[in-house]
Amino acid sequence: MSFLSKISLLCAVISLAACQELPNYFVDDTTVARVGRKELRLSDLEHIMPQSMSGVDSTNVVGAYIDRWIAKQLKLEEAELIFSASAGDIERKVEEYRQSLLIHKIEQYYIDNEPTTIVTDEDVNKYYDAHKSEFRLDKTIVKGRVVAFGEKYRQRDKLFEMMRSPKAERQKDFKDIYIKNGFALEEFTEWTDWSYFLSTLPTSRTRNYDTLLAKKGSVQKMSADGLIYYFQITEVLNKGDIKPQELAREDIIRVLRTLRRSEAIRSREETIRSQALESGHARIYKNTENKKTE
Repeated sequence: MSFLSKISLLCAVISLAACQELPNYFVDDTTVARVGRKELRLSDLEHIMPQSMSGVDSTNVVGAYIDRWIAKQLKLEEAELIFSASAGDIERKVEEYRQSLLIHKIEQYYIDNEPTTIVTDEDVNKYYDAHKSEFRLDKTIVKGRVVAFGEKYRQRDKLFEMMRSPKAERQKDFKDIYIKNGFALEEFTEWTDWSYFLSTLPTSRTRNYDTLLAKKGSVQKMSADGLIYYFQITEVLNKGDIKPQELAREDIIRVLRTLRRSEAIRSREETIRSQALESGHARIYKNTENKKTE
């Protein structure tokens, strides 16, 4: 029987295994490939065979897997032969890696079972108040609004007066007008990058518009391409200013969680160490060399 025929038969058996258990003599005794004393068995191939795969595709997949398995075993043999002198060092590194994985898993277990890792709003407030100076802006941010309308709109002066009025009723009238006429309005009630705010206006990237920030609170005007833009910068924080708590919140939560996780691990380490020493499971032997020289 040719190799391709054997693979086809093998795929048929694996497909059958997806629906029912294989007989013991297939699972335990069927060897697909061998390199030295290492064997690849039929049961090792079951996980690589999707149920929807055609017979030809199955043959190709199995054949490629077997080729890769043989190449892997041969490279491992060659590596063991060439690097046999450093086998101890390799084993040590493997053991260190295994221990590192186990330590990571047990520390994550400590963290997952420690309720104090939960960060509350009160925790965030306290940390922000105590470390406020550590949170600095790396760019200018603003709050404000921008309204755009056609230059042929006749009541634009009235709209301008309403927009800059501090009275609530005039602001309501302003809102009614832009809604009624379908004017485009951008409201930045949350802190926004100054560069993004400028992008909603007919500005040029080659110019500096920071002088506009000095007119905070007042309504300013621009026009371009048949449109008039009224805009108002209501709040400004410059680069280097203290970052608002709402923008620092995520950073604070990450810091607090890291601190809580470290504390959970340290606390558990102290507990198991004390228990082990008290029970005699762990013991520290004091150096007696100094006593000999006394």
